[in-house]
Parts: sequence; structure tokens; C-alpha cells
Amino acid sequence: MNDKPMKRKLDPATTVIPLACILVLCVFFVIDPTGSTDVLAAIRFFLGDTFGAYYLVIGLGVLLISFYLSFSKIGDIVLGGPNEKPQYSFWLWGAMVFTCGLAADILFYSLCEWIYYAQEPHIAELGTIQDWASAYPIYHWSMIPWSFYAVLAACFGFMLHVRGVRKQKYSEACRPLLGKWTDKVPGRLVDVLAVFALIAGTATTFSVSTPLLSRVITTMLGLSSTKWVTIGILLFVCVVYTISVMHGMKGVAKLSNICMYIFGALLLYVLIFGGEFRYTVETGLTAIGNVVQNFIGLSTWTDALRTSSFPQNWTIFYWAYWMVWCVAAPFFMGNVSRGRTVRQVIMGSYLFGVSSTVVSFIVLGNYGLGLQMHGKFDAIALYEATGDLYETVIAIVENLPMHQIALVLIMASMIAFYASSFDSITLVACQYSYREIIGDGEENAPVRIKLFWAILLILLPIALIFSDSSMSNMQTVSIIAAFPIALVILMIIWSFIKDAKAYLQTGPK
Repeated sequence: MNDKPMKRKLDPATTVIPLACILVLCVFFVIDPTGSTDVLAAIRFFLGDTFGAYYLVIGLGVLLISFYLSFSKIGDIVLGGPNEKPQYSFWLWGAMVFTCGLAADILFYSLCEWIYYAQEPHIAELGTIQDWASAYPIYHWSMIPWSFYAVLAACFGFMLHVRGVRKQKYSEACRPLLGKWTDKVPGRLVDVLAVFALIAGTATTFSVSTPLLSRVITTMLGLSSTKWVTIGILLFVCVVYTISVMHGMKGVAKLSNICMYIFGALLLYVLIFGGEFRYTVETGLTAIGNVVQNFIGLSTWTDALRTSSFPQNWTIFYWAYWMVWCVAAPFFMGNVSRGRTVRQVIMGSYLFGVSSTVVSFIVLGNYGLGLQMHGKFDAIALYEATGDLYETVIAIVENLPMHQIALVLIMASMIAFYASSFDSITLVACQYSYREIIGDGEENAPVRIKLFWAILLILLPIALIFSDSSMSNMQTVSIIAAFPIALVILMIIWSFIKDAKAYLQTGPK
């Protein structure tokens, strides 16, 4: 394949425009960190405070739609030929589903999210830290966020494997609604928004979680933790996932499998040797009960009087965060779901993705909470005194016997999760760069395009860390990007339902 035809197939709207804009943003964040913080804060307040209900309604709505799709006739549609068998075993498929998205963040927040909530006035309004600091993390990381992935994976799987579409783009998924406008300005706008959302999601993930990886490594080696060390680790992770992505889907599948075993070893180590086994299990069971019993109330509470602004600060951010990741992860999930039914994709995502996430929060989160509640270690006091969440997490881990083992497992898990997540993102982004899918959509994107995306995805996170951006800034990036993407997600789902109903009536075209 020579260069000239390949260049003609490149889509400048999803390559050149994002590159130029990201470079401008990077310069802005590095040169004027104070000014960029003020701008982000103003936009976040406008979107999160004024339109907070918008995010909440879409979150609950997509979850309800997932049940409709699963248990209607649409759920019987096979993503592929009518009698086609699944391409991967359930375990390997589930491993790729779990690791292709926010697995590194799930590990990070599992260790520390209860600390945030323990200091929230809203928790005191609901009851005790014991009952709710462990329940809210499960709520924020389970059914509603995974419904975004599950439903869109089914939509994209249908588009790719049933309709045989040769364009792996958000605009193409909207074609049943956009019609002739898909290839014109409205469709191009949808694709540009999608790429920006993709970059915003990766920037938030890298910027929030990588400092923990940096702190783990510097603690093990006895070094000082600086932003330069964090940036160096970012570049190392970039090299790891770039090498892996060059091997295509086989490399991603193998890495995902390794990820799950390392992560499982970490959870078992903490659960068995942490000395909080009974407390961890019982608190986890109580937390699940609280979430199930209060699910509708949690999903619709807007804090209209702004007594604590808890949903604006947390729930809205998490829904937005998962929405921006929907540009890449569900495309990857749809790709690897060939041979499964719509019902199997959605329910399987809940079974594997939600269960793995919930177990992580129960084991890792309740270990730290157990130390706090039993008076063995005051993590809340340490965080209040230092303001350093990463130092607090390390201190919690150091309460484990032979804590160096746990640090090694955390380090290996995070590197593997990052590499696996960004492998899948890079493969999807490579196809997004072309006017139509190159080769079989998995192995044949040129090396230079894989390298282009591997580097582009790392630039904004480095700029955010270099400019000492706060957690709030990083959250705001996702909230802003998710605002228009939420509407596009609804368009995709509507298009899928319309196309799937037509397919059920007429059969394969």
C-alpha cells in the first residue's frame, strides 16, 4: 500500500483539526495556568450548576434504554451472521471489556474515593460515614456509567458487524437519523466533537491517576516525587502501550488477560492479608443494599437548594467522565463482540464490568475505611493535614503486612491497565483517522498513524500535570466535552433502535 492512496483516505477533520487545537490548549495550560483555571472554573459552573439535571436525566435514561434493548426483540439480534459464534471466550471478552476503558481509574478511586465522601456534608445528611462513604462509590461506578458503554457497544457492534459499515465514526452511527447530512457539515461536526471528547477523557484519566503510579514508584525506589517524575512515567507508559498496539488485537487481548490476573492478585492480597476480611465483606454487602434501596433517589437528586452541591461536584462529573470515554471504549467493545447478541453484550457488560468494578471498590475501599473506623489509621486526618491524596493512599497501603508486595501489584496493575486501555483507544482512533476502515479494522492501520495517536493522546495530560492543574480542572475538562457528546449519544441510540427495527422487519440487506 503506497503513501499517496493512504493520504487521500486520511480524514483531516479528525486528525489535523484536533492536533492543532490540542497544541493550542497545551500552550495555554503551560503558559497561563492561573488564567486557564479561571476559564475552566467559569465554564464548569455554567454547565454543571445550570444544566446539572441534563446529565442526570441522560444517565438514568440510558440505563432504562439498556433494559428495553435487552429484553425486546432487538436483544435477539446477533452481531454478525445469524448463526455466528462469539469471536472470543466470555472470560477473554470480559477482560477486554473491563480493561479497555477506565480500569486504571477504577483502581485509583477504589483506594481513595471514600476519603472524599467522608468529608462531604451530604454524607452527614444521609447518615453515617460507615453506611454511605462506601455506598456512593459503588453507585457512581456501577450500573449507570456502565450502561453508556454497554448500550453504545451494542449500537456500534450492530453498525460494524450486521450492517457492515466501512466507516468507524460517530457520524456514521447517526446516519439513520442524519441521512444525507452525515457526509456534510453536521456529520463532520459530530466527528470533531467525538475526537475532542476522546482526548478530554484520556487527559483526565492520565492526569488524575498517573500521580499515584508516580508516588508508588518513587516510594519503592526512595526517590522524591515531582511532576517531572510523573511526566517521565507518562512517557514510559506511552512507550509501553505504543509497542503493544503495534501488535494489533492479539497484543491487546493478551495484555487484557494479564491485567485481570495481576489485578485479581492485588485484590486477594488486600482481602486476605489486610486484617479487615469480615469488615470488608459485611460493609460491602450493606453498601450494595443501600444503593439498591435508594437507587432512584440517588439518580434523580439534584440538590436544588445547593445545600452541599454534592451531585454537581461528583455525580455529574462521573456521568460526564464516562460519556467522553464512550468515543473509544464502546467502539472497541463492539468490535470484539462479534457473534454475541445485543442482549449478551449489554447484560455481559453488566455481569463482568459492573461486578469487577464493585468488587474492586468493596475490597480496596473498605480496607482503608476499615482502618479508619477501627482506629488503626486516621487517613482522613492525614489528608486534611497534607492535602495530598496520593500520599494518603500510600500511607494506607503501608499498613498492609509486607506492603512492598502490594505496591508492586498496584504498580504492575496500573501500568498494565493504562497500556491495555490506551491500546484499545489507539486502535479505535487510528480507524477514526480515515474516511473508511483500513484493512480488517484491527491489524492494518499504518504504524505512523498508530504512533501519531499514541503521541497525541499523551500531550494534554502532560500539559495538565506540568501546569499543576487541580482535580477540579481535570474534572472540568470532561464535563465540558461531555455536554455536546451527550446529545450525540442519544442520537446514536435513536438511530440504532430505528435501524434495528427495520432489520427485524426486512432481514439482512
